[in-house]
Amino acid sequence: MEDAKKCLELTPDESEAVSRVVVPEIRVGKEPSLYDLFATTGIRVDRVEPGFAVCSFKVPPRLTDKDGNLSNGAIANLVDVAGASLIYVMGLPMNVSVDMSISYVSKAKIDDELEITSKRLGQKGGYSGTSVLMRNKATGEIVAEGRHSLFRSPAASKL
Repeated sequence: MEDAKKCLELTPDESEAVSRVVVPEIRVGKEPSLYDLFATTGIRVDRVEPGFAVCSFKVPPRLTDKDGNLSNGAIANLVDVAGASLIYVMGLPMNVSVDMSISYVSKAKIDDELEITSKRLGQKGGYSGTSVLMRNKATGEIVAEGRHSLFRSPAASKL
């Protein structure tokens, strides 16, 4: 355990560099987080209907793994965001993702353009379900397919 702690300790130069980093204050619920901006910048909404949305997304280098493929974590985040966007109600707290099942079917490379299709599957009480399909626009190959469950406390609807 001590070896692990030593590995994680910063050198004086690293500590100084970190102390100079300016992190802007984020008002929770009022503006997007750094994480949201990093992960979702570049999504274009192409079409919206009740319970249905189609978006485009060009794979940026910042979201790729060491092999130049869109990382599984980035795919999971995009499935989460695309699915949750169909359930979100302005003025109410965000839903909480309680379950996601994602099939990673093929790879997407830097600069591949993806089509992300989201469908609302239904709602029962505070639970909602969505389906998200990511497809490479040029080849038609499915990159990933996900099912997504979200929850909002019924009490939140009364706020």
